[in-house]
Amino acid sequence: MNVIEVLKPGLSTTVQDAGRTGYYDVGIPPSGALDQYSLRAANLLVGNPAGAAALECVYLGPELAFTTDAVVAVTGAAMVPRVNGEERPPWESFRVRAGDRLDFGYLTAGARAYVAVAGGIDVPEVLGSRSTYGLGTLGGLEGRPLAAGDQVPIGGGPGAAAGRRVPEELRTVLSKDMEVRVVMGLYDHRLTAAGRAAFLGTTWTLTPVADRIGFRYKGAELEMVDREPPFGAGQDPSNIVDAPYPIGSIQVPGGVEPIVLHRDAVSGGGYMMVGTVISGDLDIVAQSAPNSRTKFIAVDLDEALAARAAYRHRVTRLAESLDS
Repeated sequence: MNVIEVLKPGLSTTVQDAGRTGYYDVGIPPSGALDQYSLRAANLLVGNPAGAAALECVYLGPELAFTTDAVVAVTGAAMVPRVNGEERPPWESFRVRAGDRLDFGYLTAGARAYVAVAGGIDVPEVLGSRSTYGLGTLGGLEGRPLAAGDQVPIGGGPGAAAGRRVPEELRTVLSKDMEVRVVMGLYDHRLTAAGRAAFLGTTWTLTPVADRIGFRYKGAELEMVDREPPFGAGQDPSNIVDAPYPIGSIQVPGGVEPIVLHRDAVSGGGYMMVGTVISGDLDIVAQSAPNSRTKFIAVDLDEALAARAAYRHRVTRLAESLDS
């Protein structure tokens, strides 16, 4: 069996694919790559299906040893890949030989890099996905981040030639200042007019509390409407009677430090959601590093649907550019 040996695991490196669908109603989140576009790009570069399993590396890349020849691609965060100490281009497929070591330079922009290998990461599927869900110890390699000494299996298949590249205009733009579009509701009526204006008018700073479950921001305190708590809700002004949470929901416990829930989040609870990040902008949230700055921009449903169509068009252009 062909494997990748983990010499150093990085800060948090997990196996992720396009995600685990169909189980959120029973409390199992979709997991999968937080930056779905970068995952697709890495896989297509090496000739894998777009949603194949790859490695998601957070803030600090791993050091890996290859036991077989392979074609590799790295996309997402700016974390330059190196083979035996020599830099390789990101967003471009390159060859490694048996015995080569792959490591990474320091992170200079973004937060999450994706490492795809021709043939895909061949861990067993759990509920239809190879993605790691750490809280539930499901999927991936024993349901956890990689550790030194692990051997990560690689699948077979023809793959693609080295030297394929994503055009510059189709690469993710990484910035410390970003705008994230949201559809307001379902509980934004719990904010006063001043509270709603503060939510949309504040430039929020991402705190170090940012992981696959949620991203917590600081910047302002949001004024809430006085009320008598309904039966079944808690005393915190942001408490509601329990409701389901879509991915991208924005909670504001106590009116401070909004939290954007992401792909490993719980499926429901008792905090109000003042808005939901549109699907096409979840990748932007994924590439936020602590101390980056975010403005939330309110859009209506028609604008959100148009943004989703534009995202899908960009994905199509990506596939077409690599097919050619």
